[in-house]
Amino acid sequence: MTPEFPARLRRWRRERPELFITGVFLLLAVASLALLDLQVHAVEPWQELARIGRGLLTPRWEDWPVLGRALLNTVAFALCAVTIAVVTGGVLSLFYRLAPVRVACAAVRAVHEVFWGLLLMQFLGLSALTGVLAIAIPYSAIFARVFADIYAEQSPLPQQVLARHRVGVSRWCYTVLAQGWWSLCSYVRYRFECALRASAILGFIGLPTLGFHFETALKQGSYSEAACLLWIFYLLIAGLRWWLQWRLLPVYCVVAFLVLPDSMPVSGSFLWEFLSRDIWPAALREGNLTAALRWYGTELWSEALPAALQTVALSLVALVASGLLVLLLFPLAARPCAGRLAPGGHALLVFLRATPELMLAFVFLLLFGPSALPAIIALALHNGGLIAYLAAREADRLPLRPDAAGGANLWAYEMVPRLYPRISALLLYRWEVILRESAILGILGVTTLGFYVDSAFAEFRMDRALLLLLVTAGLNIAVDALSQRINRTLRHESAQSIPVR
Repeated sequence: MTPEFPARLRRWRRERPELFITGVFLLLAVASLALLDLQVHAVEPWQELARIGRGLLTPRWEDWPVLGRALLNTVAFALCAVTIAVVTGGVLSLFYRLAPVRVACAAVRAVHEVFWGLLLMQFLGLSALTGVLAIAIPYSAIFARVFADIYAEQSPLPQQVLARHRVGVSRWCYTVLAQGWWSLCSYVRYRFECALRASAILGFIGLPTLGFHFETALKQGSYSEAACLLWIFYLLIAGLRWWLQWRLLPVYCVVAFLVLPDSMPVSGSFLWEFLSRDIWPAALREGNLTAALRWYGTELWSEALPAALQTVALSLVALVASGLLVLLLFPLAARPCAGRLAPGGHALLVFLRATPELMLAFVFLLLFGPSALPAIIALALHNGGLIAYLAAREADRLPLRPDAAGGANLWAYEMVPRLYPRISALLLYRWEVILRESAILGILGVTTLGFYVDSAFAEFRMDRALLLLLVTAGLNIAVDALSQRINRTLRHESAQSIPVR
């Protein structure tokens, strides 16, 4: 290493912070590959892929009443959960500046909806209440944070021009809420789309949604039936702009609560047994603190920490792969780059964005066997498609000179340099989401934290499951805090590099 290298590195970090951070993540992702099992275990994956392709082209379903009920359950779970979460999150957002509220919300939203479903199932059973609460609980925390961020971004000027004798609630409604109303509505709509995906995924743990029948069809090799479910789910997502009308929401909500499947009565004794006995190790219940601490230490060292390392490594590789896909895919849907072919690229990105990672991983698991490779591909395709979709919309709004270059030169010298800071920020924001999904993909056999959580639930080891969930939550909180800090640093250093005129 030459003496000038550290100075060049510091200058690069100061002048091109996005590229410096990209280089760091590339190195971490390459190092993480050594920790992951990327072996292809299937004997003839291309033959299986051909069968899946034929199934996609020949969708069919015989028992249409069952399919209609599963579709209705999927929408009802999502709609009821989002309704509850908007109200709860809206109230929490007003107190989000308080540290206990922020910490509680961060811990709650760090646990994936499927983990919440597995946890609630222990005392609520396979009921509608389990499905609704599994989505509503983390979404309430998500809404609290996002709503608070939207309120903080609004201009204080309207409040300053109002008469001071106005009531506080009235001032807030006519100033802060009025300014951020459309941003709030837009985010609620996006989160409802996410809730539909989450509702479908809950079928993988036994709830009666589309995901339950999708998993069954794939395991039985009935790819035509699985394709029928998948196409219906895509049509459901793609038609949101037409059937999700704001003026009809009250009617939708009432109908959704009425059509929910029957739930078993909630027994207070089951809940008390779960909270007071099931989630604590035997040594702690017996009052042997030394043995309990030894048990926790053994579990952390032998299982939780290695699984957490695998989860972080997988998320880093998936994050970098998502970034590479974004750079390759967004020109396909950007009009300045794709021209008349942009609608086709847009449809491809909607397809990738709408497909839940768990469904993609399940398909690739059938092709390549149980390793980290299906999880990486699934996470990269979904998140890369989502961010590429947003980048393409930004690219359509970029003002271009009349003599701007075309083709590859337009992409390399015009689009990428101008969009890269925004793409970097979105990737850092999605890192925490990718980590959550990396953990949950463990229920398909990938050795992340989710694999051990699912095994603990299957063995009715609630004490071990709670410990692993706490590790998962702590890991997500740490990554979220790190990504936010990096984003703040990038914004600060970018501002510092702009010359004052």
